[in-house]
Amino acid sequence: AVVGAGLGGSASAYFLQQHFGPQVQLDVYEAAGVGGRLATVTVNKQQYESRGASIHALSLHMQDFVKILGLKHRREVAGKSAIFSGEHFVLEETDWYLLNLFRLWWHYGISFLRLQMWVEEVMEKFMRIYKYQAHGYAFSSLEELLRSLGGEAFVNMTQRSVAESLLEVGVTQRFVDDVIAAVLRSSYGQSVLVPAFAGAMSLAGAQGSTWAVEGGNKLVCSGLLKLTKANVISARVTGISLHSSEGRALYQIHYESTEGQGSAFYDMVVVTTPLHPSRSNFTFHNFDPPVADFPGAFQPSVTSVVHGYLNSSYFGFPDPKLFPFTSILTTDTPDLFFHAMDNICPVNISAAFRRKQPQEAAVWRVLSQQPLDKHQLKTLFRSYYSVQVTEWQTWPRYDAAKALPPVVLHESLFYLSGVEWVASSMEMTAVAAKNVALLAYNRWHQDLEKIDQKDLMHKVKTEL
Repeated sequence: AVVGAGLGGSASAYFLQQHFGPQVQLDVYEAAGVGGRLATVTVNKQQYESRGASIHALSLHMQDFVKILGLKHRREVAGKSAIFSGEHFVLEETDWYLLNLFRLWWHYGISFLRLQMWVEEVMEKFMRIYKYQAHGYAFSSLEELLRSLGGEAFVNMTQRSVAESLLEVGVTQRFVDDVIAAVLRSSYGQSVLVPAFAGAMSLAGAQGSTWAVEGGNKLVCSGLLKLTKANVISARVTGISLHSSEGRALYQIHYESTEGQGSAFYDMVVVTTPLHPSRSNFTFHNFDPPVADFPGAFQPSVTSVVHGYLNSSYFGFPDPKLFPFTSILTTDTPDLFFHAMDNICPVNISAAFRRKQPQEAAVWRVLSQQPLDKHQLKTLFRSYYSVQVTEWQTWPRYDAAKALPPVVLHESLFYLSGVEWVASSMEMTAVAAKNVALLAYNRWHQDLEKIDQKDLMHKVKTEL
């Protein structure tokens, strides 16, 4: 059984079938809709991503899914971004790459180079995971996975802030306050106190090339479930009980659906929905020792998709025709009521598509911590036709917990969502899904040589 049909659940189902073979029976439980947070909203008969919008070019699992499912990359529509302090723009992008570099250097010296080197070093080590997974290696804890990639330094990066790490490599405080804060507010809705590893992943996405799926990123989830021929059960899982059969653990899933309550037995269960008390009413029965509580909290986050006319004069452009930006990030200023906003394109982009001119009504996505009130909407927009609000508990509150959640809850009971406490992105979820599938497979077949191995770089080289 797989609990949850978001990206984590659908990728887990796919990888489990890949390793166990087509004879494996897969039930996927989902209370809401397939796709989880990769949701879309409809404005004027067009669909727009409300979250989970861009995927980094180095996201190899996501690239694979798109290829396997015959999906396409969405056509890119160029646009410029800027960072707003509440009073003025502290940094503005131009059409000229060299001019952008010059501006960064002029404002911040070599801080941006030092940032780039730091992010590249982290990403280079992180990319080792694909080699390990291709050779069938798995990890029974998030700490072991991180250790195999970057030693204790990677584990420590989940315990100290990105600000501390960057200041240590010579990035200036001003660059951290202006640029790093703006990126983290737009990606995690949080400050530069986010742990260094989560920060590095977010910053890699901000400075690398990104892409999205034509028709919506959620098509990956529905596509993977269809490909695996998984049995999707529309029900909310309320608990898991442990039983045993011929010396093996057997798990009974209890669920509620429109038909009432039910239960079913499984050899193996992967939970891909968050188990934190604020997010689930999950109970575990007959486990000895009991399944431990999950510390930590989630950050409230609000997406408002607004169809309207931007109030460009709020940003210092009285003539809306002259407003050049399609994406606005913000610094950590107390009075600023939003984290970021961008002029978004529909999930289906035809060859004839063009962006709306700045003086025309367009669809904007505004990210904030609280729902926007009428006054705040009037501040950002001269007038608007519609506002669609989605409230999420999207990301972990990264300053709220120090220990990483477990991957193994019991012999063949696995937990995937804990990876979000390392970093939250589509690719991190896919990496965790592959790890759980390999771990489940290796444990089932007692292939302990493939679990938590030390010095993997050397092992993989000799295998080659």
